[in-house]
Amino acid sequence: MNPERMFIVLREPHISEKVAILGDKANQYAFKVAVDATKAEIREAVETLFKVGVVKVTTANVKGKVKRNARGETRRKNWKKAYITVAEGQELDYMVAE
Repeated sequence: MNPERMFIVLREPHISEKVAILGDKANQYAFKVAVDATKAEIREAVETLFKVGVVKVTTANVKGKVKRNARGETRRKNWKKAYITVAEGQELDYMVAE
């Protein structure tokens, strides 16, 4: 995978209370990823950027919320999130990606 595609596949870390609990319990982390990204691409991007072993990748398509405003209803974009299980004893640090 070329380096440019890696940064397109992994958009940003998804940080929430649920992900924080999963990080402590199951050594899992979550990322917002490109809608067309495959599990193999996500695995390769995480292993290359963060230099960790990936055990499992699970993806979920998230539907955009419908919001009301002064002009009527609008809809946010759909997006995809990936839960990544890292090998035991390894840790993923978002600030150290090279």
